[in-house]
Amino acid sequence: MIVDKRRVLVVDDEPQIVEVLRAYLGREGFETTACGSVGDALASLRRARPDLLVLDVTLPDGSGFDVLREPRHGGERTPTIMLTARADESDRIVGLELGADDYVTKPFSPREVVARVRALLRRIDEGASGRVKADARRTSVGDLEIDDEFHEVRVAGKTVPLTATEFRILSVLAENPGEVFTRAHLLDRLEDGGNIYERTLDRHINNLRKKIEPDPRNPVYVTTVYGVGYKMTRG
Repeated sequence: MIVDKRRVLVVDDEPQIVEVLRAYLGREGFETTACGSVGDALASLRRARPDLLVLDVTLPDGSGFDVLREPRHGGERTPTIMLTARADESDRIVGLELGADDYVTKPFSPREVVARVRALLRRIDEGASGRVKADARRTSVGDLEIDDEFHEVRVAGKTVPLTATEFRILSVLAENPGEVFTRAHLLDRLEDGGNIYERTLDRHINNLRKKIEPDPRNPVYVTTVYGVGYKMTRG
């Protein structure tokens, strides 16, 4: 399937990697731009507003994490796949906590990167189309409102920026309030193509709680059923 004119920004200071990714993404129909520093990445995000960011961790003027830490215009975050030569789990955890949606470790197959780009954009499109709630595109639980049509979440009327993965997790849980999902069941419902694992699922949910819960240590929306999994409160 060819994706028509979706914009991808590749941030990496290795010209060979940039050219390979641009070639492979271009063949799949993506409009691809590239830069090689934190400063240029932030400028490109403000100017071009890409649909997805492929971001190297190690850059000459800082870290890809610095790009993730920078607030986005209007509170919106760009879906992000991190590239890293580091195998340390702590780097992946930092990236997830800052809002990255996926990780690819160097050396990598460019076909794998393209597949992950397509999978992440597909998950975003599915959420935006209202697939989660075909008969009701807005779901409210207390002060929490999930708008599937516009792919937005609001708490007490204030828009909360979520990553594509966080939004999908919240939507799946909200589709069946009160139902307890085991980790395996929730991963199956996310239909992510095997890109999320049980350990990283817990990390995504912790990040989600930090953004939507009044007190993340005592959640009232996404709650834990100890020894089983997670559920969305009925309100």
